[in-house]
Amino acid sequence: MSVRFTIEAHPGPVSRARRAEILQDPKFGQYFTDHMARVVWTEEDGWGDGAIVPFAPVPMHPAAAVLHYAQEIFEGMKAYRHPDGSVWTFRPEANAERFARSARRLALPELPAGVFLESVTQLVRADRDWVPGEGEQSLYLRPFMFASEAFLGVRPAAEVTYMVIASPVGPYFSGGVQPVSIWLSDRYTRAGRGGTGAAKCGGNYAASLAPMREAAEHGCDQVCFLDAGEGRYVEELGGMNLYFVTRDGRLVTPELGTILEGVTRASVLTLAKDLGLDVEERRVDIGEWQEGARTGEIREVFACGTGAVVTPVGRLVWEGGEVTAPDTAAEDSVTLRLRRRLVDIQFGRAEDPYGWMRRLV
Repeated sequence: MSVRFTIEAHPGPVSRARRAEILQDPKFGQYFTDHMARVVWTEEDGWGDGAIVPFAPVPMHPAAAVLHYAQEIFEGMKAYRHPDGSVWTFRPEANAERFARSARRLALPELPAGVFLESVTQLVRADRDWVPGEGEQSLYLRPFMFASEAFLGVRPAAEVTYMVIASPVGPYFSGGVQPVSIWLSDRYTRAGRGGTGAAKCGGNYAASLAPMREAAEHGCDQVCFLDAGEGRYVEELGGMNLYFVTRDGRLVTPELGTILEGVTRASVLTLAKDLGLDVEERRVDIGEWQEGARTGEIREVFACGTGAVVTPVGRLVWEGGEVTAPDTAAEDSVTLRLRRRLVDIQFGRAEDPYGWMRRLV
């Protein structure tokens, strides 16, 4: 399917001086570019033409279905400025595929991959001057879709709005990569069999906020969820996938099913194989983590996601105990080697033998 995008220039864009000030120290999700992409779907006509329009609040009827039944999905991506000034994004086809999978689970219309890619491309081209170029700064891209029909009946919406907004962001770790502390939740679960755990929808993240608050009360940065069935098997953090590096050179990560199939997750698995690690995707008992870190059988633990890329995990804390994998923060650790390799590809400092990068500008 082909959708034509019209361009409506912002009549009062952010001044060059103000933009330069923002890009000196961009904060995640606080500042936004001058434009946004929009496409509307209706049950009667399907997907309409797209538009790049001035960034502005979205008018919404109080009875819009998303406000009452949370029928919405989103994605997270980044645009990177390379040393020659060109702008690229990382594996956008994988984001488009996951967006379609999420749409199926939330009973939303599937956005054709070509429209997804074109919306991102046109927005970045319109706001190319917002893509920072210092260190690990990037332009965060947020495609999202929501039920915009004004109707209070419980059924899939007959009108849906798809949009993309963009926000310049700095490095996740402003003071350098630091290990995070994890609280093990035994009161809450993130997803169950047949639920929405594998979809990227807001409800999953809303459900993680109470346990995240509990983690903060215990001095931790993030929360680890266990499976809903037995309360034994590691699933993922509030917004990141988990990995374990063993003494004998294996990289173990929880299997898919009720967890999100992260784009960074899949990329790390590919890079790990090229580093010579044996990769295992399987169920991981929480006791394996606790005992393995204590004995040194598990040498490193890390998490990954679009925002932080690869994040060392320091302490695992639970009621009555805690443990730390011994080599997680070592400079020559698998964790940091994988992180450097991935970031270098994304920012154009290393060759991309996988064809992951797509040029936008």
